[in-house]
Amino acid sequence: MASTTDEITHEFPPFFRVYKDGRIERYPASPYVEPELDPTTGVGSKDVVISSEPSIKARVFIPRINEPDEKLLLVLHCHGGAFCVGSPFNAVTHNFLTSFVSQIRAIVVSVDYRLAPENPLPIPYEDSWASMQWVAAHFGGEGPEPWINQHADMGRVFLAGESAGGTIAHNIAVRAGAEGTVGFGVRGLIIVHPFFANEEPDELITYLYPTCGGLFDDPILNPDSDPDLSKLGCSRVFVCVAEQDWLKPRGLSYYEILKRSGYGGTVEFVETEGENHCFHVFNPTCDKALALNRALASFINQD
Repeated sequence: MASTTDEITHEFPPFFRVYKDGRIERYPASPYVEPELDPTTGVGSKDVVISSEPSIKARVFIPRINEPDEKLLLVLHCHGGAFCVGSPFNAVTHNFLTSFVSQIRAIVVSVDYRLAPENPLPIPYEDSWASMQWVAAHFGGEGPEPWINQHADMGRVFLAGESAGGTIAHNIAVRAGAEGTVGFGVRGLIIVHPFFANEEPDELITYLYPTCGGLFDDPILNPDSDPDLSKLGCSRVFVCVAEQDWLKPRGLSYYEILKRSGYGGTVEFVETEGENHCFHVFNPTCDKALALNRALASFINQD
């Protein structure tokens, strides 16, 4: 007879399964990679501590610096993975961000927020907000990270994320507008293939967010339920969807909701034909991923 400890109580492919004894087993994932200086692109990376208690880390990426006093815009990035998998420390995200940084020429701080279900929602949101405050601490060139002190233009800070990370990045922007940030305002928000809730039941998100009274009524998962949506703390937003992505309707709905919300900034929209969810992350050097990065570079460098 099989041990009861091997009995599976919940299973959410392709993410994780839960055993009766409480163990959580994630499906095989992209391997961890060390931060490095990429010899092909010249992009460097290093790991930083956002907070010791709770433990929050991030990976910082920087392109090749051409002048000692060169200033670059900064992007706070939230990775995808349905709130329960993924990390800037794995090969997939690391390689994607290396390519992204090389193309757009920006400093990127990618948050390694704690994952659900061990850290249920809204903890990933809170970790990402703490990372925003860590970035803000560099205003005036006196923060803990020398790359940011020396080379970040704190007047040009953007938020970005794909899938669940897009949902988190949106929430940071709303919170920044409603509560304010220290020393600077967010210039823009990039939302790629966002994973917002809709009216259909979602067993995975319900499991990851046990204290939620109703997914479609919760503002962190449904912008249309957020009384602060019009206070979005940036002047422009770029929304990206993919033609074959099952989440495409949610990205399109977000675009339409934001336009009618009373938000005073500009909202741009782009659809990538023939591609699926987060194609640009899994194949960052394909032609359409490079084209998407060029569109993002144009968006963030337009002023």
